[in-house]
Amino acid sequence: MNTGTVVLSPLRHEDVPRCVEIEHRLFPGDDPWSENSFLSELDAGNLYLGAYADGELVGYAGLGLTDFESSVHTIAVETAWQGRGIGKALLRALLERADRDGLPVFLEVRTDNEGAIGLYLAHGFERLGLRRRYYQPSGADAYTMGRPANRD
Repeated sequence: MNTGTVVLSPLRHEDVPRCVEIEHRLFPGDDPWSENSFLSELDAGNLYLGAYADGELVGYAGLGLTDFESSVHTIAVETAWQGRGIGKALLRALLERADRDGLPVFLEVRTDNEGAIGLYLAHGFERLGLRRRYYQPSGADAYTMGRPANRD
């Protein structure tokens, strides 16, 4: 198992096949994103970051941006690299961008994803609501969570 230093940098178009591979491994029951989904997000000018260990993509995260709010579209870390703070680093990088623009941040998270929920709560998010059967085709529920704009 690789134990190199992890570096965050903008996600590249050539990383998309690896993103899809990670998606299919992590989210097999919930319609993983396709190459076209990732390419559309990158081409739309949203903030997408990759986590690279010795040049290999081991995680990624995306933040959609508008003039009034932002939304975490995805955070994923390859299973073998989980528990090393990569997801936290990716989230913090997204939040720094939202804070720089003075934007609140919203997201959806599976109600059974306790690790992610704990991470979001620790970073100032609150549960705002419940979306029944949000994830398809599994039918899993999602919490809607939000964090106010941080203009400090």
